[in-house]
Amino acid sequence: MQVEIITTDELGDRSYVVHDGGVAVVIDPQRDIDRVEALVERLGVRVELVLETHIHNDYVTGGYELARRAGARYAVNAADHVAFERVGVRDGEELVAGDLRVAVVATPGHTDTHLAFVITDISAPEAPPAVFTGGSLLYGSVGRTDLVDPARTIELTHAQFHSAHRLADSLPDQAPVFPTHGFGSFCSSGSATGGEDSTIGVEKRRNDALTTADEQTFVDNLIANLTAYPAYYAHMDVLNRQGPLAPDMSAPEKVDPVELAARIAAGEWVIDLRDRVAYASDHLAGTVSIALGAQFATYLGWLTPWGAPLTIIAETSQQVADAQRQLVRIGVDQLAGAASGEFEAVAAGQERRRYPRVDFAQTAREATADEDVILDVRRDDERAQGHIANSAHIPLNELVTRLGDVPQGRLWVHCASGFRASIGASLLDRAGHEVMYIDDDYANATTAGLDTT
Repeated sequence: MQVEIITTDELGDRSYVVHDGGVAVVIDPQRDIDRVEALVERLGVRVELVLETHIHNDYVTGGYELARRAGARYAVNAADHVAFERVGVRDGEELVAGDLRVAVVATPGHTDTHLAFVITDISAPEAPPAVFTGGSLLYGSVGRTDLVDPARTIELTHAQFHSAHRLADSLPDQAPVFPTHGFGSFCSSGSATGGEDSTIGVEKRRNDALTTADEQTFVDNLIANLTAYPAYYAHMDVLNRQGPLAPDMSAPEKVDPVELAARIAAGEWVIDLRDRVAYASDHLAGTVSIALGAQFATYLGWLTPWGAPLTIIAETSQQVADAQRQLVRIGVDQLAGAASGEFEAVAAGQERRRYPRVDFAQTAREATADEDVILDVRRDDERAQGHIANSAHIPLNELVTRLGDVPQGRLWVHCASGFRASIGASLLDRAGHEVMYIDDDYANATTAGLDTT
């Protein structure tokens, strides 16, 4: 039995291709299944079975379409209400694909119908099984429990505790653990450590759910440490229950400077993918900066209204394609258009703006006038760990809907490292505020001389 890992670093998730040299089982594939298809072609194996550990909340699945195109069986919990034909599986059942035997294990908590899959190699019975845990047992912790229904969070957190112990008690210490979440996904909770690999034995020594002796203490700690999660999560469950088909990855409409100006003037969302430093020094008035990188889709999906027309500004057509790939994973299938090329050509004849990019040392020296306001756009839990004295606070994920709460004056905008502050600064600049963008690590605030508490 061989396990191949397909990472989706942008969302903090992993998918898996397990094969015996001829037949493959795929677990939790993302929407852009061309990555899976390329891998199985390179391996020379045939996909016979596609498994979903749960109805996902942080991305649109590619499982239904992959199974359809490969002629494979598609296994989803029989208790899940879905609009497509599938192999409905239940706790205790087994499936076989080639030399791979798949045992279905109910592990409620992350969702109430969550499953783990324990896969053994029939041809090597002495080898330990591998367990694919989805959003149940992660590296160091477990998946969050508040996504199904906030009113059921306590109930599902208790269930998550028992699910983790069920896996730990029923599998050998040598069994490798392969979670879907836990690599930066907002579906994680607690102290998920990420990392490349783990086993049941390692998790027994470090996992919050397995090292906290008292169940109620575990429940209280997990719930107390739940943080805000992206707004687009609200739409993933519905899309995944419909059986999403392959996305359209064709190039969006090309937008010339005249049309771009018209869209900005109309108040549409025009997103600039360029580096945050380049954006601060020169950008089109009325646009928003979300640099193309690891968290591009997460924050675009979090901050923009669901279904709103989106136009992007990029330097190359490849950047446009890369942005599309990230966006289709969260169900944004169509861009209203794209303007790509040299910025001077894209911006021809349009109003341009800039704002200063500073560090905490400059902030300490210059943010001293009565009209200066230091604005913290970190999450509530981050601010609770420490903040700059007398600073204002509006989390980035609330900024669009709370522009009326933004203090008047010159705004010195910061986060933990500069990425979220770059987005916040652009949103405030778009709304007409005078902005100073702090592109610095929060750890430097105290050494710069700012009073922190």
